[in-house]
Amino acid sequence: MRDDRHKKPRPPLDGEGLERLALFYAGRYATTRSKLKSYLHRKLKERGWQGDGPPPVERLVERFNELGYINDRAFATARASSLQRRGYGERRLDQALYAAGIAPEDAADAKEQAQSGAWDAALRFAERKRIGPFAAQEPDRAARQKALAAMLRAGHPMDLARKLTNARPGAVPNPDEL
Repeated sequence: MRDDRHKKPRPPLDGEGLERLALFYAGRYATTRSKLKSYLHRKLKERGWQGDGPPPVERLVERFNELGYINDRAFATARASSLQRRGYGERRLDQALYAAGIAPEDAADAKEQAQSGAWDAALRFAERKRIGPFAAQEPDRAARQKALAAMLRAGHPMDLARKLTNARPGAVPNPDEL
């Protein structure tokens, strides 16, 4: 637990301080317009505002977007690649992009990438969790249902998840027979 009793209160933010915080955040984290906006609003709530007029959060976020400091489309593509490498499906990507505040038009390329790599991602997940063709032994009904539930939670479609969980150990199914 932190002891904030002896800490000096931080001064309220002005235009320069707000821009400095935004620049630090955009430089330190892979972020989106929505995340940067909520971060700046949180900092304004914590420290207050002493500038003339309302804080220029929207204008600052749009300027950072125009300068290329933040790019929602690139963020979405990178997140899609990351989730696919770990074996997650399109539905899980949709949830992650929604949580990051990515607009549907910025998410289109990432969704297309997830759809085209769905089979490989499902195989990676099955291998990581030792499901279906990567299981050590033939699972019983309860283990198969548990594996199916794990595949569905990972964001894979029902037909793909069922195909992999029903596969015998050592026999990787053909992706064309979906």
